[in-house]
Amino acid sequence: MTEHQKRIALGQAKRIVVKVGSALLSHPKGGLATDRIHHICQQINYLLEQGVQIVLVSSGAVSAGMGKLGLSDRPMELHDLQATAAVGQMGLVEVYERGFSAYDRKTAMILLTHEDLANRQRYLNARATLTRLLDMGVVPIINENDTVATEEIRFGDNDTLASLVVNLLQADLMVILTDTDGLHEEDPKSNPHAPLVSMIEVSDTRLDAMVSSSSGHFGRGGMLTKLGAARRAARSGAHTLIASGEMDNVLTKCIKGEEIGSLLVASVTPMDARKGWIAGQLKAKGDLLLDAGASRMIREKGVSLLPVGVTGLDGKFSRGDVVRCVDPSGRVFAQGLINYDSDETRKLLGVLSEDINDLLGYAAEPELIHRDNLAVFDSLST
Repeated sequence: MTEHQKRIALGQAKRIVVKVGSALLSHPKGGLATDRIHHICQQINYLLEQGVQIVLVSSGAVSAGMGKLGLSDRPMELHDLQATAAVGQMGLVEVYERGFSAYDRKTAMILLTHEDLANRQRYLNARATLTRLLDMGVVPIINENDTVATEEIRFGDNDTLASLVVNLLQADLMVILTDTDGLHEEDPKSNPHAPLVSMIEVSDTRLDAMVSSSSGHFGRGGMLTKLGAARRAARSGAHTLIASGEMDNVLTKCIKGEEIGSLLVASVTPMDARKGWIAGQLKAKGDLLLDAGASRMIREKGVSLLPVGVTGLDGKFSRGDVVRCVDPSGRVFAQGLINYDSDETRKLLGVLSEDINDLLGYAAEPELIHRDNLAVFDSLST
């Protein structure tokens, strides 16, 4: 498929997750950039009229709260941040409500923490609710629940949250609107003439050298988090477009396949919904160190992980927890639901499955991780 064909394919997306960053929504003098938010609402309304389902992942609660409270710097202490988000969330909802009501569109605000998507039942409930809202023609507006989130349960940035929503809803496309025109081969702050990357396979390792971990005044995520988000979205087969939200009608141009921004093309076979959920768990409880043979067989054949292929472990975990698989080079390439706790697993390192009963006095399963509970992402592990 040529670049032109891939661009045109964007116009065939029927379910899109649009993420809007804090830098776009924040007014330089404090508070929210109301006119820009209303322009985003206008564009989303156009897409809805074309039969496209839209989920909006929006930052801005902290920025809005900073404006209301007269703060010039983003709070650093957790409770100050939570209080500022609580104040700002009301203003953010109000601006979106007014923006969409001009087109007689209904909206729904959904606040999530990682815990909501880490629990399988809550994950399924969230998917059912969002799917129903889309069927009703409502625009779901999702934000991280900064008011209650702690470091242990937060996503860390809304780029990550958006990618998990893509996986949750099996969306076709993720559009990340930011204050830059896309991904450049070098940091444009240090090299203003750095070429824009128009299109690239999301698994291309050259991307890792291009991204920067720096973030702006109002936000937490830089290009590094956007690349990680694109790679997570690719697990369900979704492309990602990173483009400037300052451009007029950027979403309209996107859906028409115009050459704007940076298109990161999903180049892997999509995971099924259950494995996508496993891959999306950000808080693994431990690491299993695999030998070269086990790493190769899991990557190439999709087999289960047996005790004989594990050489070591880190962390403390219980049966059913998410643990990561690490190859001999130190690269995390898979994660799954473990069948034994960490103390039991330590006793099983390098042993044959038929010896499990002799070592533990019982054998729950012959595998440490069954292939049905093992998500392999290899180069998409960022």
